[in-house]
Amino acid sequence: MTLCLFAVCLVSSALLAAVYAVTKEPIEIAEQAKTNNAIAQVVPEFDGEPVADTVEVAGKKYPFYAVSKEGKPVGYAITSSSVGYGGPITLMVGITSDRIIYNTTVLSQAETPGLGAKCVEPEFADQFKSFDPMQKKLSVKKDGGDIDAITASTITSRAYAKAVETAIAVYDAISQAASQELPADASTGVTTVTVDDCGADQSDNQDNE
Repeated sequence: MTLCLFAVCLVSSALLAAVYAVTKEPIEIAEQAKTNNAIAQVVPEFDGEPVADTVEVAGKKYPFYAVSKEGKPVGYAITSSSVGYGGPITLMVGITSDRIIYNTTVLSQAETPGLGAKCVEPEFADQFKSFDPMQKKLSVKKDGGDIDAITASTITSRAYAKAVETAIAVYDAISQAASQELPADASTGVTTVTVDDCGADQSDNQDNE
């Protein structure tokens, strides 16, 4: 019995290792293609390859991609998230060099179909296109802002807006680091900037989704 169990475990482990080795590269290629597609959706036209980096905001590292055209920076594609009704909502947020939100796209979400899941639809998401946070308030109208919430999905709408707000805080940290020409950490290569917490925690759950 012991030998049989050992043999089964050995064969199973070998098969899992083989499947992992075969699928690892295609999965990585697919993920990179998904990321490149998201970057192209949220920033203005650029040339060359996006430059990946990270920045630390309020003790958390955020990945971003810098893009340029003809040698001049045109903006950043920033990955940020906030907790919605069904779990984290992760966005790719494009912000131009003049601090305007160019566009957003949802990378992952687990909101209720027919309700919060509508956050991926243009009717809601297009409100963030060309959004100037200096001219408009980045929150739902129920909270005094300029964003129309998804019907019966206030928590999801708040989380989406909060993720965009987080991306703006990340952009400000990137700009601050660039203006001060801060040296990167010798061990990690990560530029560390301390800014106020942008409050990306879950919003008030007293409303229905």
